[in-house]
Amino acid sequence: MAKDKKKKNAEEEVLEQEVKEAEVAEPSEEEKLKQQLDEKNDQLLRMAAEYDNFRKRSQREKEALYADCKASVINALLPVADNFDRIFANPDGTFEDYKKGVEMTFKQFSDVFKSLGIESFGEVGEEFDPNFHNAVMHTEDDSVGENTITTVIVKGYKLGDKIIRPAMVAVAN
Repeated sequence: MAKDKKKKNAEEEVLEQEVKEAEVAEPSEEEKLKQQLDEKNDQLLRMAAEYDNFRKRSQREKEALYADCKASVINALLPVADNFDRIFANPDGTFEDYKKGVEMTFKQFSDVFKSLGIESFGEVGEEFDPNFHNAVMHTEDDSVGENTITTVIVKGYKLGDKIIRPAMVAVAN
């Protein structure tokens, strides 16, 4: 009997050991769900951090691009500024010399605008278009048609289809 008891105790111990191993090997349903939740939270935190880094990097790139564009435009305008310096550095120049220097510099300035894709608009005789023109005066003139530009006070400028500045004009009738 003692042998049977020892055998029974040994079997019980083996069963208990197997149950313990099974419990260790297979977590409970609650533990599985908690582990999945922790994994999803970790993924979510990583994704949020990646998005935040992307947003910051995009903002830095945008600011750098803006600064590069400004520098590019300024670089294109520097030769014009240099020519103005040369014009005013000549104290012995005549009126005609100054006039010629200013005309040449204005041509250079216009060429810079053209190279940047900037176009001027707003000419006398054009039809008034509120999308491009800002009417600041109204004139009565029967020699021109209605809604015709009679005076250009300030030229307008556009870059492609984008209006940089509308032309300020006087419109007839």
